[in-house]
Amino acid sequence: MRECTLCPHECRARRLDGRYGVCHSTAEAVISSAAPHYGEEAPLTGSCGSGTIFFTSCNLKCTFCQNYDISQMRLGRRVSAQELGEIMLRLQQSGCHNINLVTPTHMVPQFVEALVHAAEAGLSIPVVYNCGGYESVRILKLLEDIVDIYMPDIKYSANEFARRLSGAPGYWDIVRPAVKEMHRQVGDLMVDARGIARRGLLIRHLVLPNGLAGSRAVLDFISRDVSPSTYVNIMDQYRPAYRALRYSELSRSIKESEYREVLEYASAVGLHRGFHVNVASAH
Repeated sequence: MRECTLCPHECRARRLDGRYGVCHSTAEAVISSAAPHYGEEAPLTGSCGSGTIFFTSCNLKCTFCQNYDISQMRLGRRVSAQELGEIMLRLQQSGCHNINLVTPTHMVPQFVEALVHAAEAGLSIPVVYNCGGYESVRILKLLEDIVDIYMPDIKYSANEFARRLSGAPGYWDIVRPAVKEMHRQVGDLMVDARGIARRGLLIRHLVLPNGLAGSRAVLDFISRDVSPSTYVNIMDQYRPAYRALRYSELSRSIKESEYREVLEYASAVGLHRGFHVNVASAH
């Protein structure tokens, strides 16, 4: 963070000196909330919830972000590494199945330091890295054997849309090697006898209106270059939020036909975990 290169932007912000770059973050961890969450994928939430910690700010600038108050307005509170570790322990004590770090890309040093405190005090549940997919392979390699479950979004298969709609130059060229590195480290998603995730890769893909996400190319990549046994949450909850109405192609929710077409294509290319083609909505 002395000259920040934590993410592919490599904006070299002098965060240790209190300056910030693309993610508008300095050296302090800032969180919006920390609590059991029951709205995540079933292998994460189980019966007792996923212990989500929402970091504020983001290295993406999605014009349609539904959590823009956290990611762009940065509403939250500062926490020390020790306090963050204590929060993790409290989530474990409450029965949560995992520690789910939401938007952690720009806070890797902070959460790793917190994990040291937590692990020394008995943290033993899996750690989930819940990110937007715009990741540095170099940093991911440093997280090997620290992160148990990777949960990236794959938002686009076209660099043009990623740059214009999420401020992420070269996104498609960056997300593919990043996801392959995640899979190399943890493999396909593994669950225990209760169906609770213990280790592995879980990918999210949000279907956008008018084919803006390039879903077919995304699914081709996952089935061909990652694994046909990848757990893929194909999401249908897009709605115009934040600044989406400024873009005519984002100004409506997706049609059921658009969503079903993506589900059917996923099945056709051999993907079979995390979605069902025989229902109108699957998560």
